[in-house]
Amino acid sequence: MSEQLRLSFQHAPATGAEDFMPAPCNREALAWLARWPDWPAPALLLHGPPGCGKSHLARIWAARTGGRWLERALAGHGEPAAGPGELPTCVLDDAEPVVDEQALLALYNRLQERRGHLLLTARRPVGAWTLRLPDLASRLRAAPAVAIGPPDDALLGAVLLKLFADRQVLVSEAVIEYLVRRMERSFEAARSVVAALDSAALREQRPITVALARTLLEQVATTRS
Repeated sequence: MSEQLRLSFQHAPATGAEDFMPAPCNREALAWLARWPDWPAPALLLHGPPGCGKSHLARIWAARTGGRWLERALAGHGEPAAGPGELPTCVLDDAEPVVDEQALLALYNRLQERRGHLLLTARRPVGAWTLRLPDLASRLRAAPAVAIGPPDDALLGAVLLKLFADRQVLVSEAVIEYLVRRMERSFEAARSVVAALDSAALREQRPITVALARTLLEQVATTRS
């Protein structure tokens, strides 16, 4: 029986609460988001490497709290409307570098006055940012900051499966185990490997196998050496 030809379609990552995978590396971040609205400051920062789940967590929190997803420029944005007894919440994803420090400081102050909250995500903690406004720097540095660390074997395997599923691609357990043992241990590497394998399989009209994964990782190693 011949293999069914795979076709290339647009793919979108699954970002619902049921799609997020709890693990030791994100346990503290989950605990802080569950603690809302009992945060000790108006802001909370989630930081970690690309693809670690910061934006996914932020979208889950925004959906739960009715938070407003802000553009990085913040032009024309205020805090979301809130009814009696409700707290306004906002999300600023990929916040570093800050595009408009004056606008972010004004937003922070408005939320503080209304006892609202701002969730920020970034690759690095605030102490590593370049901020020109001392008032903004002091406020953000005083806010809790939670790091999301690199994945363990179980999470890396689950992430690979999810990334393949987002592309509507089924792979064997042997392929996942092979990749987990040999690839770079990062979320960004997982995204790159999955994209490269999907592209190679489509180009060659073949399934994703251990042999194909081996060839790809050998090519990556050769390129880096």
